[in-house]
Amino acid sequence: MNTGRGEILFIEGTFMPGTGKLTLTGQLWDVMKESATISLSLIRSRLAGVESGFNFMTSDIHVHVPSGATPKDGASAGVTLFTALVSLITGKTADPDLAMTGEITLSGAVLPVGGIKEKVLAAHRAGIRKIILPKENERDLQDVPEDVRSEIAFVPVESVEEVLKEALGIGMPRSIVMPAGNNLVPAQHI
Repeated sequence: MNTGRGEILFIEGTFMPGTGKLTLTGQLWDVMKESATISLSLIRSRLAGVESGFNFMTSDIHVHVPSGATPKDGASAGVTLFTALVSLITGKTADPDLAMTGEITLSGAVLPVGGIKEKVLAAHRAGIRKIILPKENERDLQDVPEDVRSEIAFVPVESVEEVLKEALGIGMPRSIVMPAGNNLVPAQHI
């Protein structure tokens, strides 16, 4: 829940022997659960054939967002959930002075989110020095005080490939070849 002040959320993950199950804890509401599910689907569709040493069908993944007594929701944790899961699977770690926000789609696009000013101010209070954010949110930075903007490096992104390059220093295939009928087909809704 957004109280208007902005907060830093930490995301933890672990894996263990299992059957491919995803467990989410930390009082996550529906939209945040959907972001975690989208993240895992995107990872499985892109990394399953190239990342050796991790078997999605014989491992369970548990994602926890601490402060379990506080309800959490929103799509803006999508890039962070995605990055945390890729970090877990690849063993690559992100810089602790890095924060990120943005919604992700099954095609790997990073979409804009609300509350950029509040999120940047919260990151600044926490000592964050670099923030990955959706390119479409770049214009929202004008609402952030100049003294805060001058102390943080902002990295605008449009895709999860850009997120992983910046956050973990790794590349990710844009797509893998799938049998007919298993490809994502975007549809228009008006």
